[in-house]
Amino acid sequence: MTLVKTETNAEKNTEVLLMVDRPRFLKYGHKAMKQLTALTGRKLTESVSKDEFSLEELEKIIYCGLLADAKANNETLKLEDMEDLLDQAPNFNHVIEAMNNAFDKAFMETEKQKN
Repeated sequence: MTLVKTETNAEKNTEVLLMVDRPRFLKYGHKAMKQLTALTGRKLTESVSKDEFSLEELEKIIYCGLLADAKANNETLKLEDMEDLLDQAPNFNHVIEAMNNAFDKAFMETEKQKN
């Protein structure tokens, strides 16, 4: 008998909570990444540190990560909404940490991929 190893729910969960107007979830899947590269003109291989991007770029990054959440909640999210939405976060550090965690999860290697 052969045992088949499957991914756990934790490995599949690539969403990160972002507290703004309501609890929202950041997720950087294929569609979000494709839109992000189109909006920012950056390649996925370019690293981004908090010293290397503008606030307008941050709005685009968070916007792309929130599109799946907006769709799941039957909302229409616009890039123009991001300034006001991000002003509702508890603090700027919360936004940066959520973004970094969501990117980490997007590129995280699962146990299945390691083996």
